[in-house]
Amino acid sequence: MSASESATIAELLEKAAERFPGEVVTQAHVRHLDLPQGGGRFALITLDNGFDHTKPTTFGPRSLAHLNAAIDQVAAEAEAGEITGVGLTGKPFIFAVGADLKGVAQLKEHEEAGTIARSGQGVFRRLAALPVPSFAYYNGAAMGGGVEVGLHCTYRTVSRAVTAFALPETLIGLVPGWGGCTLLPNLIGADRAVTVIVENALSQNRMLRGPQVYELGIADALFDGADFLQQSLVWTSAVLRGEVEVVRQEPDRGEAWDRAVARGRQIADEKVHGAAPAAYRALDIIARVRDGDLREGLAAEERALADLIMGEEQRSALYAFNLVQRRAKRPAGAPDQSLARPVTKVGVVGAGLMASQLALLFARRLEVPVVLTDIDQERVDKGVGYVHEQIDMLLLKGRIGQDKANRLKAAVTGTLDTTAAFSDADFVIEAVFEEMTVKQQVFAEVEAVAPEHAVLATNTSSLSVGEMASGLKHPERVVGFHFFNPVAVLPLLEIARAERTDDATLATAFAVAKKLKKTAVLVKDSPAFVVNRILTRFMGEVLRAIDEGTPVATADGALAPLGLPMSPITLLELVGPAVAHHVAGTLHGAFPDRFAVSANLGRVVEAGKKSLYAQGTTELDPEVAALFETGNAALTEEQVRTRALEAIAEEIGLMLDEGVVAEVQDIDLCLITGAGWPFHLGGVAPYLDREGVSERVVGRRFLPVGEAGVPR
Repeated sequence: MSASESATIAELLEKAAERFPGEVVTQAHVRHLDLPQGGGRFALITLDNGFDHTKPTTFGPRSLAHLNAAIDQVAAEAEAGEITGVGLTGKPFIFAVGADLKGVAQLKEHEEAGTIARSGQGVFRRLAALPVPSFAYYNGAAMGGGVEVGLHCTYRTVSRAVTAFALPETLIGLVPGWGGCTLLPNLIGADRAVTVIVENALSQNRMLRGPQVYELGIADALFDGADFLQQSLVWTSAVLRGEVEVVRQEPDRGEAWDRAVARGRQIADEKVHGAAPAAYRALDIIARVRDGDLREGLAAEERALADLIMGEEQRSALYAFNLVQRRAKRPAGAPDQSLARPVTKVGVVGAGLMASQLALLFARRLEVPVVLTDIDQERVDKGVGYVHEQIDMLLLKGRIGQDKANRLKAAVTGTLDTTAAFSDADFVIEAVFEEMTVKQQVFAEVEAVAPEHAVLATNTSSLSVGEMASGLKHPERVVGFHFFNPVAVLPLLEIARAERTDDATLATAFAVAKKLKKTAVLVKDSPAFVVNRILTRFMGEVLRAIDEGTPVATADGALAPLGLPMSPITLLELVGPAVAHHVAGTLHGAFPDRFAVSANLGRVVEAGKKSLYAQGTTELDPEVAALFETGNAALTEEQVRTRALEAIAEEIGLMLDEGVVAEVQDIDLCLITGAGWPFHLGGVAPYLDREGVSERVVGRRFLPVGEAGVPR
């Protein structure tokens, strides 16, 4: 690349920097060293933003400018014959985690968005154009642009210790637009590239580990973390001296390429149902570069990135990303953490599936003794047995070592003796049947033996925490602590403060949630809190349409254009008709004018049916059909969808008026992390705003113009 082209890139970056006023700038430090065994003089560029690993290195315009200047320097040295190669690595534990997204939200024009794509590509491509070989040393976390900058290098090594390696762009409404969609399939083949770019990203940003990066062919060598850079430099010297030859398999550019793209489209259809364009644009680019035309692929990336950045789905996704990455780490309304009490032992009342999942989580994250109790020894043994089986599975998968497995098994025990279980416990959580009298009895028994400082937590999904604690001597130590199933997958934890819950109890609950690595959201002690209240309201509208005569398939498909993770009837099956019916009854008791109880669902529950559909199909079970009594007022999918969306908007407006959460952002955060609602909806409030539903129903937008959309 000529000096004039480098200067043009610098000018683009200087202009773009105006939109990124708060950028944490990454420096690109160049140092020189002599490679071992006579490999020659070598230039090593280290990416470092001056902070430790808790603030990962990113690429904003100023950061790209520093890297561009570093490449100017090493390019001149290479032209002069002063160096034999160039290496790129990161600060401890971090290689680079991609673009600085904070400024993206400020972009107002398509041309500005295109500049971001062009400038990133322009800088990175210079590594491939150097007159000497370039080497990327993935020493730590690498995501997005961090992965892509390495793809432009001639060779790559990866540390065995790397646990976070991904191209997550399609999850947040973008494409890997700095070379990822073009270079990766041409390096490892279309099918593997589809796995990384589409399948992993849309599977809640599934990460690759160092050995997987090597096995996929992204990296040419794999070294242990302890001496990773040293071993990488030894290997680099061997490559430059011709001692090691890197041989890569040529991608299959025949029908296998087309099958891979088709597989990617099927995955995208299953995940977003056509409701968000990013994955499809990425697949279009992968299809386009089948013949190896890198220039055309990079141009297509630039166009796609600019188009997507200016799209409402991407802005909603960016809003959702910020909720999960920032708001989740600073929960609104959480008390001073200095008030939190230490937790050295946990008691779990109940030994069923949910209780057993909780026991495992507490043991793994808190690393303290956990004791389960239940009404008979058989249940206790089954619960402890489940935990031990799961620990064995973690050991088998290599997630933990034998010593850790032994410690965890020893930590989780069970007993029928509540005094022995809870007399020295600091935190006791109940996970028993969702019945008020049962839970009140449980808490009365626990209070009689637990220390006065112990927090008493309930995993209730819909009942009043205050009423549950009303008969206790110390109701101030009772708090709602509602997990979502499966506990190991869904990060949300609704922490419900009852009227008499004190600050120390609440602070302890938030401290425990943080150690559990959960996304804690403070909610008011109101029926069904946030997620179940919204899901039950929209589910109620779907069931009402069915009761009135709408075919089940029509009602079930009505929400498909939103790209939700599952249809209403599939969700009903997952939750279980009995549980859904119970929660609907609770909410009907609290809000009878808005929450109905479906008589048809009641009959399904009474008959012991677990699903409306025949097993393995999306056809109504004939036995269920025989139970249904419906009207003849069939609605269209659009009518059902309108009803459901308007009901959600109304409920959110009421919840905000009631102070169930601090702000609407907390409702969106709950739906994303507790119900798996997609980033491209931003939870749901941004979607309701851009479709005009919120203004039509509650008379106002939920969010200011531009907060989850393109600024006007």
